[in-house]
Amino acid sequence: MLQALSSGAQPVTQITAGQSHSLFLKSDGSLWGMGNNQYGQLGDGTFNNTNWPERILDGGVRAIAAVQGGGNHSLFLKSDGSLWGMGDNSWGQLGDGTTNNINQPEQIVPSNVVAIATGLHHSLFLKADGSLWAMGDNTFSGSDGTYIQTNIPNLIVASNVVAIAAGAYHGLFLEKDGSLWAMGNNSWGQLGDGRPLDYSDPQYYHGTNSPEMIVASNVTAIAAGYYVSFFSKKDGSFWGMGDNSGGILGDGGGNWPGTNEPEQLAFGNIKAVSGGGLHSLFIKNDGSLWVTGDDYSGQLGNVTIVNGSYFIDTPQQIADNNVRAIAGGSIYSLFAKSDGSLWGMGDNSYGQLGDGTDISADYPVEILAAYNQVIARPLSTGGMQLSFVGVAGVNYALDISAILSPANWVPQMTNSANSFGALSFTNMPAPNTNSFWRIRSVP
Repeated sequence: MLQALSSGAQPVTQITAGQSHSLFLKSDGSLWGMGNNQYGQLGDGTFNNTNWPERILDGGVRAIAAVQGGGNHSLFLKSDGSLWGMGDNSWGQLGDGTTNNINQPEQIVPSNVVAIATGLHHSLFLKADGSLWAMGDNTFSGSDGTYIQTNIPNLIVASNVVAIAAGAYHGLFLEKDGSLWAMGNNSWGQLGDGRPLDYSDPQYYHGTNSPEMIVASNVTAIAAGYYVSFFSKKDGSFWGMGDNSGGILGDGGGNWPGTNEPEQLAFGNIKAVSGGGLHSLFIKNDGSLWVTGDDYSGQLGNVTIVNGSYFIDTPQQIADNNVRAIAGGSIYSLFAKSDGSLWGMGDNSYGQLGDGTDISADYPVEILAAYNQVIARPLSTGGMQLSFVGVAGVNYALDISAILSPANWVPQMTNSANSFGALSFTNMPAPNTNSFWRIRSVP
């Protein structure tokens, strides 16, 4: 095994999943992306998809502090409080005064932004003074008293907001007094305001075009999926409302296909939650990862499916501990562990898992390992794919030996690590063909 070098890859610290693109931050404050880029949402100056992590921006003095992936657009914050965006802007969701798509990061707000949230076609951000702002599609996600889209930031609430979250077409925010507010689309009851799910009501799809209070106090954290909302209270209880058609709420099917009022969920000790298209991910306080909902594309990752269905309605555990971050995409999932490794499962048709392939996975695939660790993944062809994180630009050779004592290493091929330090050897012989493989640096 190679000796670890100080110039090796930095650990992954934050992750986000859009509709079919992924972004993550490393501990040096740099921004990376992979997957769908047809709208420029990766911000690399092209409209080309990539199935390997690609460096978008370096860290440094103005390091990236937070990142959010929307439908086909992306937002990020720099450490100086400036807000930046790239990608699809057809609804004005980038807030730059135009509806032009851009494939490079563009500054939207110069300072004082402290939090961001992205829906499919709209964006929310929070300033240091507690004011809430929005831009983009307002057809269903109305928040300013109208249903008119806007391509510039629009003030929604002047003060006292401390946290924000965005679903596909709805938004949530938390005020200083612990009250929970919601606005926008309510087609599955995701606002939790008790309004009957009546398709004959002309306002049914719209929901509300101005913020309404849902819970008066004691709310401590909020999160949103496509058509679902979650929150935690001071007493540690965990609540959800909205779409439950695929078991997204994880309540055992007690409210199907959805609930229009907050429902206390049986499981607790939730540290973090992320809602995807039709599935949800949860991290408990012990660092374990739990999943529920639709699994048609494998986005739940190796869960036990009963009676041939494609969903589960009660959370199942898929990782024991050390999970520190989660992100639910439309039909795929990402999670990062405390060792800085990045994992994914589900749809990979755009390369959004970043493992060098377009092969979907119904089990957790280690995308980026701890430095100097080899990842082995079986292929449907019967061969293997070996991936490795080393030093950017260095050449690495793959050797195979049938025995170790004495070893008879036979060189197979040589590849160069990309700008991230990652490389892949694909279509290797079947696992039972050779007993031992090694990767070594070469001139």
